[in-house]
Amino acid sequence: MAVSAGRSTGSNRAYGANKGRKGAVSAARRPEVRLPPLVPYDGEGLEPDGDYDGVRFDGVDLADASGRGARFMDCALDGCSLDRAELARARFVDAVLTGVRGVGTDLAEASLRDVEVVDARLGGVQLHGAVLERVVVRGGKIDYLNLREARLKDVVFEGCVLSEPDFGGAHLVRVEFRDCVLKRADFSGARMESVDLRAVAELDIARGVDRLAGAVISPSQLMELAPALAAQIGVRVEA
Repeated sequence: MAVSAGRSTGSNRAYGANKGRKGAVSAARRPEVRLPPLVPYDGEGLEPDGDYDGVRFDGVDLADASGRGARFMDCALDGCSLDRAELARARFVDAVLTGVRGVGTDLAEASLRDVEVVDARLGGVQLHGAVLERVVVRGGKIDYLNLREARLKDVVFEGCVLSEPDFGGAHLVRVEFRDCVLKRADFSGARMESVDLRAVAELDIARGVDRLAGAVISPSQLMELAPALAAQIGVRVEA
């Protein structure tokens, strides 16, 4: 039995397997990425506003690369280094990123649609103001993920560790956290619609517990969050 952290709205009506269940949270629609035969990348670095269509980046060192505004369509990035890569306002469509690693990757205001991110090892990724639609982040560990003011729709975080992620001011619609760890998460000013937190392995909210309206949590999570919720509304609990 789930405990809804907020009022039920029309946007919380389930579809698919959940269709017809009163008050059920809507499941996220996952990407269906089917890549065509890809051409190995044989260049050096990236180009601002570059156009990469049907390209495989296999172990390419993209550290300090400047690809602001670049477009990646039907692409695969395998084992690439993204340290300090400049990818602000880049667009990823029908793309798979596997084993990418790096610190300080700049994806501010980027657009990710129908994208899979698998076993990433990233730190300080800047995705503020970005738009993510039908995205799965599976496995790996991301430290200090900055999603402030971002828009997430049909996004699944699965089996990954998110350490101090910042969702401040973000808009989350049909977002699922499954078997993942959320450490010191910041939801300050966030807006949520059909956000499923029930299957989180470890739920640690540093700020923004008052912004969980529109999310669904489990009874055990409610008990764990009770002190923070009580403090938020000014209730003092004494034996």
